[in-house]
Amino acid sequence: MRKLKNNELGRITVDAFKTVKKTPIIVVLDNIRSLNNIGSVFRTSDAFLIEKIYLCGICAIPPNKEIHKTALGATASVAWEYVKDTLTLVEKLKAENTKVLAVEQAENSTKLDAFYPEKNQKYAIVMGNEVKGVQQEVVNAADFCLEISQLGTKHSLNISVTTGVVLWDLFQKMQ
Repeated sequence: MRKLKNNELGRITVDAFKTVKKTPIIVVLDNIRSLNNIGSVFRTSDAFLIEKIYLCGICAIPPNKEIHKTALGATASVAWEYVKDTLTLVEKLKAENTKVLAVEQAENSTKLDAFYPEKNQKYAIVMGNEVKGVQQEVVNAADFCLEISQLGTKHSLNISVTTGVVLWDLFQKMQ
């Protein structure tokens, strides 16, 4: 085996990314404080052709050198928008027929491996603050809560890791 060089990967350009058909998923970042986490979400969203990222509340926004460290240019490819209030955004998305999935440990949550997206349905996944998670009022407004099964001693995964797991899973199921 030989590692492939970057020019052998067949990646599309930023211009091509903007015109290619996107995966019908929106990522909503609810008060994410770490700029590295925000950058990582941009990079993961680029990998899976995610439609858009919404940065809400205390989230920093591009251009920002700390976000760029982990995004590695994905802030130029993935569409994004800042919205002050996450709940207002969630209500708007639901009014546009987007199903909202809060990724959170909650009563009656649906395990990620048991969730199957409906065909021709757009989804928004809401990722919560590193300490407090998704705001309760946003959980209340969501159509579903998705939860990743975990067996270890820790109570959660890092938000950028969680986003990667959820996006990969949904992307695979939507293909």
